[in-house]
Amino acid sequence: MSTSNGDVVVTGLGATTPLGGDVASTWDALLAGRSGVSRITDDWIKDFPAQLVARLTDDPAEKLDRVRARRLDRSQQVAVVAAEEAWRESGVADSGVAPERIAVVFGTGIGGALTLLGQDDVLEEKGPKRVSPFTIPMLMPNGPAAAVGLAIGAKGGVHAPVSACASGAEAIRWGLDLLRFDRADVVLVGGAEACVHPLPMAGFASMRAMSTRNDEPERASRPFDKARDGFVLGEGAAALVLERADAAKARGARVHARLAGAGGTADGYDLVAPHPEGEGAGRAIAAALRDAGLTPADIGHVNAHATSTPVGDTAEAAAIRNTIGEHALVTATKSQTGHLLGAAGALESIFTVLALREQIVPATANLDDPDDDAAVQALDIVRREPRRTSLTAAVNDSFGFGGHNIALVFTTA
Repeated sequence: MSTSNGDVVVTGLGATTPLGGDVASTWDALLAGRSGVSRITDDWIKDFPAQLVARLTDDPAEKLDRVRARRLDRSQQVAVVAAEEAWRESGVADSGVAPERIAVVFGTGIGGALTLLGQDDVLEEKGPKRVSPFTIPMLMPNGPAAAVGLAIGAKGGVHAPVSACASGAEAIRWGLDLLRFDRADVVLVGGAEACVHPLPMAGFASMRAMSTRNDEPERASRPFDKARDGFVLGEGAAALVLERADAAKARGARVHARLAGAGGTADGYDLVAPHPEGEGAGRAIAAALRDAGLTPADIGHVNAHATSTPVGDTAEAAAIRNTIGEHALVTATKSQTGHLLGAAGALESIFTVLALREQIVPATANLDDPDDDAAVQALDIVRREPRRTSLTAAVNDSFGFGGHNIALVFTTA
């Protein structure tokens, strides 16, 4: 099988998030320290222990044609909005690339949950004849990927990794492989999630995975902080356009960063709990470094998965310390965005790319009193204010229920 050793670069970025309706507004809000977290005021939430959410700033349905929006689950709507922004910015549509050489890899952790639960209500209340004929394509987990593929006219393959909160990052890894194995010339990658609903909220709350700091929404997501008590559920999508560096140069495309390497492992430890020493996470980071041909000393920044769970944050800190060391500037952006589940790895990859491009590391919000854990204490976690620095390489890592671990290495263009 033929492979390509050419560099893979990022030429398009798109997002819709709890901080903004596009990449620029999201990045500006992140650097400004704004939070996307608020308290739910709907009647159904009153008996829930965790009542916080990070909702989108912009309704995706308002950015799409009305008929089109009605046929897409909310997870598909956000995927299309983010993907179309990235696609426009990349300029690939005007470059003459054949549709048969354009691929999509778009992940999700849960998929069309709002459609599934909503149409179940219709079935029970009004009977089977009232169930929407679009139910299946709206609820299927490959729905976001399929909707994105149709939106950009991709005919080179449409793929949908479903690996919980590592899904968006895994999509990027798959995209890198597709280009390396010459199975496509351009790949649009990313992740999407939109499942703010009583059932997922109740399920996560029953696991004691979510923050119950209901009276202080903006201070609830506290990665690495001694007082952290769980994550805040978010919604949104993020997308990146990947292509080979020589092709991007030939058409005069703007290059944001280089995707230098990727690594993936499984914990083989527990269905939901990470290995306490971050063993599998560390192996993923080490594999990504080998793939990129870099050493730990080359990495100046890590965008951590850091969801604000008591066990997860310390396990990840151990993985970072053991594989990269204590010199890299670490940030945890879920402190402002909440946890976008299957979209998290894609959004945080965009933040990593922008940190490299702009030479600035966003601060970790709400980190008032770092955990006493030795690894947390050892890391240089950026807090209070973003930090200007000189970066050439950075890591974004993502982990998911099931023991999924993905690490990505980006370098400056």
